[in-house]
Amino acid sequence: MFYETLEQIITCDNIPQKFEMFYDFYQNLDKFSFNSDKKPKIFNKPSYASFCKIVHPAKVPRRRGFETPEKKAVLLHAIVHIEYSAIDLALDACYRFRNLPKEYYLDWLEVAEDEIRHFKMINTLLEKTGYKYGDFPVHNSLFEASQKTQDLLSRMAIIPRWYEAGGLDANEKIINRLKKIKDPLAEETIKALLVILKEEIPHVKKGDKWFKWECKRQNLEPVETYFKIVDKFFKDWKKKDLNVAARLKAGFSCRELKILNENAEC
Repeated sequence: MFYETLEQIITCDNIPQKFEMFYDFYQNLDKFSFNSDKKPKIFNKPSYASFCKIVHPAKVPRRRGFETPEKKAVLLHAIVHIEYSAIDLALDACYRFRNLPKEYYLDWLEVAEDEIRHFKMINTLLEKTGYKYGDFPVHNSLFEASQKTQDLLSRMAIIPRWYEAGGLDANEKIINRLKKIKDPLAEETIKALLVILKEEIPHVKKGDKWFKWECKRQNLEPVETYFKIVDKFFKDWKKKDLNVAARLKAGFSCRELKILNENAEC
């Protein structure tokens, strides 16, 4: 019932019920077996599709300024959406890849629990603006990436080691921008983002660990394999502004960071 229960949690679109189901499941893990010969389903829509309008990334409201309740809400809504998406991604990492070491499932369920807490932190701030999750259009890039990564190697490369690692870079930029704003909500948001930044580093590190575990199992060189996968998924990817310290803690090598941005100081 481990995978069947995960499927129910992932597809649930009632947020309080989803979280209640998760906590009950997480507290009773000893009842489950991680072995299964059944194939996982490929989900055709994300669980937020029933309460969020999904648009092309270019049509998502731009995060500019923090002067009005709406501008504050646009930024916070974008972060809330990332955190909600990350919950389902962590759960899907458990659901999709079967008969792996128990430590693998414990790692990603721990991540899911963290992401629920992060969602609640930012959602509380969002609701202070008078808006709620679902009030603005969202994109489904992360969900689409999960659909395209149906093997463990590409999933660990693309979700934690690309998207979530990119979140480490973006988080630092948002914090630095908010530090220039004299506003109580900006200060609260900075505090929340600092917690998230600190706790997201181990999330990326878990992705790094299982990516390298799978590389070893397949007798592949990790750095070359990583960029081969990245080049396949993002043909025109551009050099990044990196949070070098966070990425090094998360398991990236200096060699990788230099490929991502030759000016990286590490």
